[in-house]
Amino acid sequence: MKYRTTSFILLLIIPIYSCVQKRESSDLNIIFLHHSTGEVIWRGRQPSLLIKAMDKISPRLADVFSSEAQLASLIKKYNIENGKGYLIQDMIFPKESPYGWKNYPFDYYNIWVRNSGKELYMKEPTLDLLTRDYDVIIFKHCFPVSNIVEDQDASDINSEIKTIANYKLQYLALREKLLEYPDSKFILFTGAAQVKSNIDEDKAKRAREFFSWVINEWDHQNDNIFLWDLFGLQTEGELYFKNNYAVSLADSHPNTEFAGRAVQLLSNRIIDVIENNGNTTTLTGEKENK
Repeated sequence: MKYRTTSFILLLIIPIYSCVQKRESSDLNIIFLHHSTGEVIWRGRQPSLLIKAMDKISPRLADVFSSEAQLASLIKKYNIENGKGYLIQDMIFPKESPYGWKNYPFDYYNIWVRNSGKELYMKEPTLDLLTRDYDVIIFKHCFPVSNIVEDQDASDINSEIKTIANYKLQYLALREKLLEYPDSKFILFTGAAQVKSNIDEDKAKRAREFFSWVINEWDHQNDNIFLWDLFGLQTEGELYFKNNYAVSLADSHPNTEFAGRAVQLLSNRIIDVIENNGNTTTLTGEKENK
């Protein structure tokens, strides 16, 4: 009986879900690739337990049965006020299966550089596929990216070991790959920070060092790659994710208060990148006074 009820509900859901998808159209398509930290910012709040469960089945399904994600709502509001037709969607990337719940420098390098092409890699879209469908691609790392250990005897671009030296090689290769798509724009978050109780000081210092390098050396002007400084927003120049911005002293996900502020700043940055090549906002999305 339970199986029949579930099947009946799914039969009702699928047509509704399909209709919602068909009604969406755009002058410019934006995709936000994320996992859990990104989802909190996408929604502008912590999702309910029900929405979290739905999100594991399908992020699109979760969107249909929850109130509209705040980032999508902000873009729609901007469209109405300014006569634009931008459409932003989100995508879990990479999925838990078959690739694995990993979105660190190695994984973007692995999927987009080492295994580039016009075919899915382990059911994940390469840049050839993403740039065919989307004009702006936003991507990020989950907070374990900051668990950076000491450099090994030699750096290795094909290693999943989280060291600054390996990260730099992977980021440099990734930058060269992104530059091969000059008609697309890419927005990369600096890595998510962790609360003090979840990371030792040496790792936190290495994380700050690496993301400072990303801002000050890796990122070049006048190209198609842009940054949004999530790390700076979370730490405010300090070493750790500030406790009053996190879910708890032991949970490094953003709380609703932080997410509500961050999503507005991210929306500012996205619009500025699209329309002004990022020249009228700071890296954290505040509007420049000129």
